[in-house]
Formats: sequence, C-alpha cells, structure tokens
Amino acid sequence: MKDYEGYQSLLRCLFGHAEKDKRCNSQHYAFFGWIGSRQISIFAKPIVPQYQSGMSSSFSLAVKPCVAGSNGGKSWRRRGGARAEVVVAPKKRTSTQNVPELSKQGIPHTDLHVREIVKRQSDDNKSAMLDLCQKPQFHPTFLEEAYDKCRNICAEYAKTFYLGTLLMTEERQKAIWAIYVWCRRTDELVDGPNASYMSSAVLDRWEERLHDIFDGRPYDILDAALTHTIHNFPLDIKPFRDMIEGMRMDTKIFRYANFQELYLYCYYVAGTVGLMTVPVMGIAPESQVSTQSIYNSALNLGIGNQLTNILRDVGEDSLRGRVYLPQDELGQFGLCDGDIFSRKVSYRWREFMKQQITRARFYFNQAEEGASQLDKASRWPVWSSLLLYRKILDAIEENDYDNLTKRAYVGRTKKLLMLPLAYSRAQSATHLRLSGIKFLGF
Repeated sequence: MKDYEGYQSLLRCLFGHAEKDKRCNSQHYAFFGWIGSRQISIFAKPIVPQYQSGMSSSFSLAVKPCVAGSNGGKSWRRRGGARAEVVVAPKKRTSTQNVPELSKQGIPHTDLHVREIVKRQSDDNKSAMLDLCQKPQFHPTFLEEAYDKCRNICAEYAKTFYLGTLLMTEERQKAIWAIYVWCRRTDELVDGPNASYMSSAVLDRWEERLHDIFDGRPYDILDAALTHTIHNFPLDIKPFRDMIEGMRMDTKIFRYANFQELYLYCYYVAGTVGLMTVPVMGIAPESQVSTQSIYNSALNLGIGNQLTNILRDVGEDSLRGRVYLPQDELGQFGLCDGDIFSRKVSYRWREFMKQQITRARFYFNQAEEGASQLDKASRWPVWSSLLLYRKILDAIEENDYDNLTKRAYVGRTKKLLMLPLAYSRAQSATHLRLSGIKFLGF
C-alpha cells in the first residue's frame, strides 16, 4: 500500500499538483548525479560554499593541428547520361570488423582497496566504528534545520533524482541528502565559476574539514547533517577522501593517455559515490548475492555515469582546454585533439563515439545486476539514474554523434516516461539469474 501511495504522490508532483499533497511537499529531491548550474564562494579559511546560479568561466587553448585528415564522411560520384560502359560500384567504407574494439578493463578493484571499504562499512563493523569517537549531540531543532537545508539544495540541483527516493525511509532520505550535498560542495570547488581561485591548499583545507566531520566536529550546519549521518550508518572515510583526490586530478591533469588513467579519474569523482551510498541504501535481506558484488555494481554505475558525462560534455570541455578521452584510443581511429577543437564531426569521429558509447553501456549492464539487490525501498533512485543516463547515450546517437557542437539531453517528457519503467524495475523480484554472469570486480 505504501508503494502505491508513493507512486501516486510522484505523479501528483510531476503534473503540477504538489500543492495538494503534503507528502510531496515535505520530501524534496535526492541523489545520484550532479545536475544544474554551479557556483561556490570560497573564503580564505575556512571554506564555506554557497549556492547560486551561474556559469563556469572558460578559456581557449591553442593546439597544434593533427596530421590525420578526414573527408567528413562525404563521398562524391560523378553523374552522367546513358552510355555503353561498364559501371563499377564505388568502394564501400571500411567494414566495421576493422573498427578497433576498445578495452573495457579498468583498474582492478583490489588496487582501489574496495574490499577493505566493504569490510569497514559492513553492519558487523558499525559498532566498532562508532566507538572510535563519541556521537555528537545536536539539538533536534538544529538537526531538523540542517537536513532541511540539505533537502533544499537537492531540490534545486537534483530534482529528477529526488523522485526516486519517495519510497525510501525518512532516515535514509536524510542521509542521502547529506551525502549529496557534501559531494556537490566538493565538486563545486573545482567546477564552479570561482574555480580559478582553486589551489592545492584549498583542497587540503577541505580534507581537514572532512576529518573534522568524521571526528564529530562539524564546521557548519551542512557539515552537521553529514556528521549525524555518519553516526547513523557505517560510512568509511576513504571514498570521501578519494573524491577529493579526484578534484586534485582535475586541477592538474587535462589529458589522459589511456583508459586505465581515465578509469581511475572516473572512480575518484563518481565511483566513490556508489561506495558511499550502499550502506545507506541497504541490501535486501533476501539477496543471495555477495556484498562485494553489490559494491562492485554500485562502483560500476558511477563509472558508467561519469563516462556518459564525459561523452555528453566533449564540446563544452574542449572550450576549457580539457580532453577527457583516452589519447591512445583517439590515435587508433586516426583522431587527435585537433579534431576535437575543430568541432567537425567526421566519419572517424562517429565510429570512435560508437565504441565509447558501447563501453559506457557495458558498465551500466554491470551495474544493473546489483541494483535489484538493494533494499526494495531504495532501488528507485538507482534505477532512475541508470535508465536516465542510458537515455543520454541514446540522445548522443540521435544527434548523429555530434557531441562537439551539441549537448545531448533528455527532455522532460522522456524523463516522465522513463520513471514508471524505473519504478517497475525497482519493484521486481530480487533474485537474479547469475549463472554465466561475471561481475566486473577484477
């Protein structure tokens, strides 16, 4: 009954009747993706990000033209009148069999110490973690205000993902909001309009604040929400620290030699989100899949999401002098940075994008196996994220692989049509047919 009422509440939210539904008004927006305009105000010490609308500053970067050429995918044939001659069919383009198949192998999860994170975040280890520091005492009114602020930030920047949390318990909703806000504030340090003021010292100070949060000494009201969440769920600090490391990469690395380097970046900035949230989402009691496999799926969802973000934003990133595509793979297709900065969509570019999209979908397929193993009330936001990001890949294809001059997006109508499917997947049976399936956990 609760599931049905939650879905009806969703529909009222979507079609403009939220004012008639107190439940809809009291539960705002949630997680799994960072969408919308970004802005942050950075003070010398300490750092207190603010939330306003704005656009990131950009700059141009002169590059040397590449040698590889392209005819833009056009073939010309001379037309003539009726003649007594032999007509020879034009040569067909290179068979797809000769198109390089890109590696899907990233960094082994053992190298990322995922197994250690899983162990520390297990329910059996929760009491040991909480014994390390005394649970901070917050006034109930202060705590309520802290979570309200987190909810409002999610309401402004992640509307679509909130819809998937309507069936989650209140405690889990608040925890997701708190984690989302911390991730967003971290992301805005290097991606907001004031990113030009970013330095390693700022990130060092932000990491010090993170340790204070875990030690029960929050700096501001938003930090307090995360501190409270940490003492309600067995969250390990490593995924949070790893995300900050991803921000450090963004300040000094503008090219990636191969997919392994790009994978590591994707893990730091997005795969970590999956590791942070599994303890909050919870695992279905009836699940017969190993906890490690479910964590691997959560990590793979983050990888797939970030790969999709990269493919969607190729044109925009190039305006900032950034290329988040493996250099060796560009070379395999006769491409280089010059092709990206020229913003011309060639035959080679389309073939290259087809392979990039195939790899992103591979990670979504890997993530799907674990999404249905989460607690039933927590699956909807995960499935919403998974299906929404797949739609972004579809949109790139619909744009004829032009992500140099166009930005692929999923319109409101398609989002609405996708949500019932996500709801259906979320409510389906949790028992997976795992025979023959190997999770990408390395």
